[in-house]
Amino acid sequence: MSLNKAHRQLLLRVALSSIQHGLQTGKPLAVNLIEYPAELTEQRATFVTLQKNGQLRGCIGMLEAVRPLVQDIAENAFSAAFRDPRFPPLEVDELEGLEIHLSLLTPAEPMIFSSEQDLLLQLQPGIDGLILEEGYRRGTFLPSVWESLPEPRQFLRHLKQKAGLPAGYWSENIRIYRYRTEMIG
Repeated sequence: MSLNKAHRQLLLRVALSSIQHGLQTGKPLAVNLIEYPAELTEQRATFVTLQKNGQLRGCIGMLEAVRPLVQDIAENAFSAAFRDPRFPPLEVDELEGLEIHLSLLTPAEPMIFSSEQDLLLQLQPGIDGLILEEGYRRGTFLPSVWESLPEPRQFLRHLKQKAGLPAGYWSENIRIYRYRTEMIG
């Protein structure tokens, strides 16, 4: 799963180029797959996180692999900069000092647990990304969220709220999926 340094740097350049292209044209960078090595054209799910002065400035991604990796990075970088509904579209003067972080996801695997306590005991802080599903409600936290929510119970409570459920909610119908990420940037 791990990419070499040259491929990691290339993906960061694609993300930045897509944001710059978006500032000029209002569209994400079009990626010609034949210009990239095979490792970067495999279907992968990614998230692109933007930070400015240590603060979140945008984060958009996909939980399922639906596009080639390099294309997913270009699309998600554009969307993180211009389509994250929590923030206004990025302005040209914000490019200076903008930090770009890429998260390449492994396929999500269902977790088997008998209770909320059993689930909490299985969680690996700093390693696990989680997807929580209950009916039509869904939320995810990347492994990087453990930095601000390091305790498993707190992490799960906030994830429930992100999915639109009360923090103390529990049901036998909750489904949890675990994934890992390769971080770049």
